[in-house]
Amino acid sequence: MKLWRLIVFCAGWVAALAVLPAQAEIPVTPGSGEFFRDCPDCPEMVVVPSGTFTMGSPENETDRLDYEGPQHVVTFGEPFAVGRFAVTFAEWDACVSDRGCGGYRPNDHGWGRGNRPVINVNWDDAKTYVQWLSKKTRKRYRLLSEAEREYVARAGTETTFWWGPAITPENANYDGSYVYAGGGERGVYRRKTVPVDSFKPNPWGLYQVHGNVWEWIEDCRHLTYNSAPNDGSAWVEGDCSSHVLRGGSWADDPIDLRAAYRVSNYPMGRFNNYGFRVARAITP
Repeated sequence: MKLWRLIVFCAGWVAALAVLPAQAEIPVTPGSGEFFRDCPDCPEMVVVPSGTFTMGSPENETDRLDYEGPQHVVTFGEPFAVGRFAVTFAEWDACVSDRGCGGYRPNDHGWGRGNRPVINVNWDDAKTYVQWLSKKTRKRYRLLSEAEREYVARAGTETTFWWGPAITPENANYDGSYVYAGGGERGVYRRKTVPVDSFKPNPWGLYQVHGNVWEWIEDCRHLTYNSAPNDGSAWVEGDCSSHVLRGGSWADDPIDLRAAYRVSNYPMGRFNNYGFRVARAITP
């Protein structure tokens, strides 16, 4: 794990893209990997199915930490839509061009904008983006809850990563000079973000749910899952001076990319490995 972190907790897809008018029904099947978007500059969205999963890591998972438990069952009563990718620079810049997002143009460090994930955005920045997107589309866009983020990362699987128990830099963008003790190989350390459509999507059509950028989550920081909601909603009681991030990043060890791994940080933190993904309800 990296020392720079301020706070640490103690398949397939289709090529056709639907751009929906304001009152249109979503013409995609939950879990199919099909996607749509609500405007030409809006994020591409997939619909994930309703269902039940076990949140958190089992006690026998390699490098498991206490704050990844206790495991508990979470049930999603309705399908919901999630960004196929982390929000990109192109999508953020469209918000700025439309006089949204506070006019803030994050630094890309010369790595490129376009379809790379937006970085150097804090939790408050991410909230301004979903507010702009909701107003523009007349849909209820938001950040994901922590339960939603783990649910969509796993996509019906129960292994450490959606593809299995081991990891290599061929699977995701992270610090490949480290090897995950649960299985994997050393490889390239890219030292920057890569385009959001790099690597394979998971079974529900989501890209890079492990690695590339940490993703800001709606939930406040909690040290365990004791008393956590079991309906998939955001847990916004308690210590809300910090908010959760999920997924790991290009700068992290492979253990940080595990589906159950959690960190938190202050909402004003802007870093070159922090981004976010959006969600929205699919019912009126």
